[in-house]
Amino acid sequence: MQRITFLFIACLYLALTACTKADSPQKSAVAVEKSPAPDVIVTSLANASILKLSDLKGKVVLLNFWATWCPPCREELPSMMKLNSFMAGKPFQMVAISIDEGGKPEIESFYKESGFSLPTYLDESGASVKAYGVTGVPESFIIDKRGVIVKKVIGGFAWDSPEAVSFLEGLMRQETP
Repeated sequence: MQRITFLFIACLYLALTACTKADSPQKSAVAVEKSPAPDVIVTSLANASILKLSDLKGKVVLLNFWATWCPPCREELPSMMKLNSFMAGKPFQMVAISIDEGGKPEIESFYKESGFSLPTYLDESGASVKAYGVTGVPESFIIDKRGVIVKKVIGGFAWDSPEAVSFLEGLMRQETP
């Protein structure tokens, strides 16, 4: 019985820590709901252009931290692709920041093999991970048109669900002061 209990606890521990970086120290969250989103600068995987998060004010932003090696990240990618397609032409911007250590070649290879594709950005300095207090992936932040974090989502999520789409559309309808 003790052996079964030990195995259960060990499996539970592994499941809970599966998508955390072993070499990342625990950080207290800097980015919290109802606070201004930390301004970060990232580089587009597609064309190496620079994106400053504060330049997206006036749009609802889905900021997602992910990695190619993370199973929950891979599971939520199709719903993110559907959401991004559905939101085309609307005041919405998806910013998927990869934390893969292999950088651009690793991500491009993953996209080629999987058929997935998202507006992906790189932050080789790790400043965005620190600014948002990210401790694992996937971890997402919904930022309103004023640049305020309205929701933090830890773990995988069905981004194309009617509830998620309705929530985001509601944020897009809000007036910006």
